[in-house]
Amino acid sequence: SSGINAEYGYGRTDHTHDGVKWVDYKTVIAMPYDSPIPGYKTNTVNTLRLWSAKSPNDFDLSYFNHGNYIEAVLDRNIAENISRVLYPNDNFFEGKELRLKQEYFMVAATLVDIIRRFKVNKTEKPDTNEELYSDFPDKVAIQLNDTHPSLAVPELMRILVDEEHLSWEKAWEICKGTFAYTNHTILPEALERWPCSMLERVLPRHLEIIYLINHFHLEDVKKKFPNNHDKLRAMSIIEESGEKRINMAYLSVVSCHAVNGVAAIHSGLLVTSLFKDFYELYPEKFQNKTNGITPRRWLVLCNPSLSHLITEKIGDEWPVELSQLRGLEEFVNDKSFLQQIFKTKQENKRRLSQYVSDTYGIELNSGSMFDIQVKRIHEYKRQTLNLLHVITLYNRIKSNPNGEFVPRTVFFGGKAAPGYQTAKQIISLICHVANVINNDDAVGDKLKVVFLGNYRCSLAEIIMPAADLSEQISLAGTEASGTGNMKFMLNGSLTIGTLDGANVEMREEMGEDNIFIFGMKVEDVTRLWANGYDTRRYIERLPELKLALAQIKSGYFNPAEPHKFTNFADNLVDNDRFCVIADYEAYIACQEDVSELYMDWMKWTKKCLLNIAGAGKFSSDRTITQYADEIWDIERVHVDLNPPKE
Repeated sequence: SSGINAEYGYGRTDHTHDGVKWVDYKTVIAMPYDSPIPGYKTNTVNTLRLWSAKSPNDFDLSYFNHGNYIEAVLDRNIAENISRVLYPNDNFFEGKELRLKQEYFMVAATLVDIIRRFKVNKTEKPDTNEELYSDFPDKVAIQLNDTHPSLAVPELMRILVDEEHLSWEKAWEICKGTFAYTNHTILPEALERWPCSMLERVLPRHLEIIYLINHFHLEDVKKKFPNNHDKLRAMSIIEESGEKRINMAYLSVVSCHAVNGVAAIHSGLLVTSLFKDFYELYPEKFQNKTNGITPRRWLVLCNPSLSHLITEKIGDEWPVELSQLRGLEEFVNDKSFLQQIFKTKQENKRRLSQYVSDTYGIELNSGSMFDIQVKRIHEYKRQTLNLLHVITLYNRIKSNPNGEFVPRTVFFGGKAAPGYQTAKQIISLICHVANVINNDDAVGDKLKVVFLGNYRCSLAEIIMPAADLSEQISLAGTEASGTGNMKFMLNGSLTIGTLDGANVEMREEMGEDNIFIFGMKVEDVTRLWANGYDTRRYIERLPELKLALAQIKSGYFNPAEPHKFTNFADNLVDNDRFCVIADYEAYIACQEDVSELYMDWMKWTKKCLLNIAGAGKFSSDRTITQYADEIWDIERVHVDLNPPKE
């Protein structure tokens, strides 16, 4: 397929009698790259279309002939840089101009493609463009997956108003009917807030459209909350305090006909905190759609031995009807079946051990408890809390080397956003602690620590089946949902976690006796801060915590650079935003319960089986069906599977 021209920024707006035009912009070719996505045991194959930026200009030989090679390639590189490297940030916003260009490039190319397909499929040519586009929301549904594609809203408005000459009112009606918005975080630092000055320079027409959207939105606010200037200020899409910025989450809520969170607790927090004022204005927009995972990848493909055991007991339809896993509950007292599940887990642990041996040269005891936390590195996910437990275990072993300890291998894995220095420090500290523990002969096989580099899906397919314990320990009220928690559950891991994200619904499905819950609830966190949170009150009362913090601060684990983590430790004490220290005591106590249960393989494996049996709700099939029924308004089509040709 040949590429399509896509504007990618700059220029100016020209207001004429014929309307507004964006002129003098720069153009780049958006080259489509299609990947076939086949369905599971069907003849249906969908297409995933990705875009690559290509320069519209060929190599300028005249520059080259005059000895100016740099000039010859500069324009070409600037255009193609747009899609050369995408920002891998997660829950961490950096307002970089290249990121803004990338976001706009993707949505602009996609909207051109969507509109082209829409027009091609029109069997009759209406008399006016308003008639042409009248059924656009019936034929097209666009889900804003967080705010990263939210520039699609002003872009579609620009196309409909400036190029297709629809009235503002008709274009806005079409936009609201087409777009829906999924929020993925309530963390302030993760919310996109683009400086108006940057949009004015890069996307001047889009800034004008956003200003106009905000104007009409604030008129609605005035009607609902007359004479309430505080509401107007709080609900404006344009943030006026300090540098003027566009709040892209607010733009998305205003512009979309549906807004959802990705777990029940998260969706509840949206309407009571982040979007409380908007919920009062548009209560009908807000929904919940709990995330899901595909069992085809996260059990059938990555854990064939466990899949085979399940199929032997309940038949082979469960990969497409995951609720059928409930049928496993009747085998909870079947000792032979439990032994098979336990054996399968040990095989998967040996496979991960072999990977670690081959990759890092670390020899593991596959009979130890595999305690795993793999996810993006972020303060709110509290890898630091896990590490404090590791250090506490280490200190206990060192003070009583002949004591009885349940052997553990603690795995960390995940990536840090490039500009997130604290996250990078956390990775470095984990590696320093691991180096000391793994080389201490007094510790031996009682405790090992592994940081798994380059965490990715293919590595997760080895990790998930091998886990005994899944660490889901974010501060209550900070994790939107999580999906790794579901993958571990589906593969028969037990979870230690807070009542946060999808953990809450997981507990409901598996039964509260089959998960290790610790720590503060959302309301407890609110109360803690309201009463004045003082970390030192905890530290002085808990000598093991005090020792671990002192070791980090003093450079015990990094004697060659003793001050490397001094500021990190001080910040944990002075600015413990995610309440690591407040939840430490409860976490350590809960980990002791984990160790005690692990010594009884039968009781442990029964709980593993009940986790698997309760995982049916967390199929992405259920999630997508809810989006289809309740947001996109589309019906499933039954497709008969023709027998293969001989």
